[in-house]
Amino acid sequence: MKNNIYNKAGKVFLLITLVSGFVGCSSFLDEEDPSNLTPDSFYTIPDHAEAALAAVYADTRFIGDGAGIFSSTWQLLEAPTGTSTTETAQNSDLNNLYGLIYDGRTQHVINWWNGLYRVIAQANLVLDKVPAINPMDEVQKTRVLGEARFLRAWSYFYLVRLWGDVPLIVLPQTASSENFQPAPASQEEVYALILEDLKAAEAAGLPWMTTSGRVSLAATKSLLAKVYLTMAGFPLSKGASHYQMAADKSKEVIDYGQANPLMINLFPTYGAIHDEANGNRLEHIFMLQYNVIVAGNPMNNMFPNFKPVTFAGPSGTGSTVPTQEFYNSYESGDLRAVDQVGYFYTTYYTNGSGAPFDLGAPYIFKHFNQLALGSKDKPGNRANNLNVPLIRFAEVLLIYAEAQNEVGGPNALAVESLRRIRSRAGLPTPSLGEFNPNTFRELVWKERWHELCYEQLTWFDMLRLRKVYNESTNGFDEFVGHRNPSSNQTLQARHYLMPYPLPEMQNNPNLMPQNPGY
Repeated sequence: MKNNIYNKAGKVFLLITLVSGFVGCSSFLDEEDPSNLTPDSFYTIPDHAEAALAAVYADTRFIGDGAGIFSSTWQLLEAPTGTSTTETAQNSDLNNLYGLIYDGRTQHVINWWNGLYRVIAQANLVLDKVPAINPMDEVQKTRVLGEARFLRAWSYFYLVRLWGDVPLIVLPQTASSENFQPAPASQEEVYALILEDLKAAEAAGLPWMTTSGRVSLAATKSLLAKVYLTMAGFPLSKGASHYQMAADKSKEVIDYGQANPLMINLFPTYGAIHDEANGNRLEHIFMLQYNVIVAGNPMNNMFPNFKPVTFAGPSGTGSTVPTQEFYNSYESGDLRAVDQVGYFYTTYYTNGSGAPFDLGAPYIFKHFNQLALGSKDKPGNRANNLNVPLIRFAEVLLIYAEAQNEVGGPNALAVESLRRIRSRAGLPTPSLGEFNPNTFRELVWKERWHELCYEQLTWFDMLRLRKVYNESTNGFDEFVGHRNPSSNQTLQARHYLMPYPLPEMQNNPNLMPQNPGY
């Protein structure tokens, strides 16, 4: 069903490209060519609204774009965490991310900024133009606008966490727009828009879950819970009120899953998490959609460096691989650290399906598509259509457990939520009476590090908690002063924010001052 998104996105890309080319150009004919497209002539029928929305979805895949040799945009959120290292030295920007010496010229930084604002620009077009389409079924119109507002909120949520104060753009822009070079808005203003958009999406009549790859009510409530949890922590430090809202909103998703376990639940095995047949189902509440017709799964930089683990033979870059320290930090007996069972593999099959061989180190199995790449005695079909998870039900359970603990200590549901995560890993969980708020808090944090690793989430936990998991002590360090084992470099206060991209500062003199320390 996600092919519908790809087909519509392809059509609208051509249409919007043509529209962009005509805007601001004088006509060389006196007659009006009915085949010419303008913003006014395009947004006229419901199909245009759906196609324009598909273009917003398509642009979310910028995270898989290239960021120089052997590197992808998504690696911005993995390299600084210290839980991964690299086996290639051929990308200076990537090495600077690992070494914590990135700046406004780093391509990954530039790509994230440009990619997020591209999604926002497309969403703003939908939100500005679709309301005037007539005739159009109001239920359909409300749904389209709700999905667009979710995707705009999703984008601003990344922007405000990465850069802090950022330009707040809510209308389509051209070079003649009054506010074409906007100054940054405060984080409070950005979060206000995020919450406004998500609440509108929540009221837009979306289905609780959908296998289409589109935004659902579960995704909206889950993202709201994440936003509240983040606002409760640093830098806004909203505290108990927002922990309570995070607990309440995540509980709505948990309660729905309890009543509808075939709709929302944990997968019984870890292999199911990276089985493409399970895309947009059960545990996968929201995902980026991938299909080789348009774009294949972008996580290939997690493959070992030139080892024959896929049908392609000795390939891969090894530019994001686990540190031995993080791999060793899993508890004894944790299934997530078992070869080819959990989130890592230490052996595989030659060319994906041949004779077994030892990899010599642990590598990330979490995004490995065995159907496409090969498994024991089963050659891969070479079509890596695996989606990229953005929100899993496992995260929702951990949001509830953490948030509830912060407002009233652990309760039965908080402990049960944590137990579900640990039981799947084959680990015991203490009973409610054996916890106090401090011991429960740290165990939940550890589960976030070990359960949600390599999903581009850990860096944001480090920022909102101002804490970093220390694999050697099995405890938590203060963010400032923590030494990343991947590079032996120390986190500093300047790393709380990313630098504004230098090209953007050159284009927009109002994007000032640069974030501290850059």
